[in-house]
Amino acid sequence: MVRAARLRRSVDIELVRKEGRSVRKDTFNARVRRTNEPDVRVAVVAPRSVGSAVARNRARRRVREAFRIATTSGRPTSGLDIVVSARREALVAPFPQLRDEAATVLDGERR
Repeated sequence: MVRAARLRRSVDIELVRKEGRSVRKDTFNARVRRTNEPDVRVAVVAPRSVGSAVARNRARRRVREAFRIATTSGRPTSGLDIVVSARREALVAPFPQLRDEAATVLDGERR
């Protein structure tokens, strides 16, 4: 995922957390907010309940990659800000499951 496609400013992240629609999956929880921007911007967080710093970083990398693949797989998606909170299951779930759940979030918001 290119740096421009990441949701980085804390003001933007808080706005998504307050106004976004909640989506719960087996491997992560997501808050999704529609915007007028041309891109899908994603922020991935991992709370301490996921595990050690190494485990949290791994969970963030796996979820971020799943969303990168889902947004670049030819789906016509734009104008979304997404804050994803990884769950402990993101560490052990097969990667195709992560990718499919990320695609489901994007498909649900395209309607």
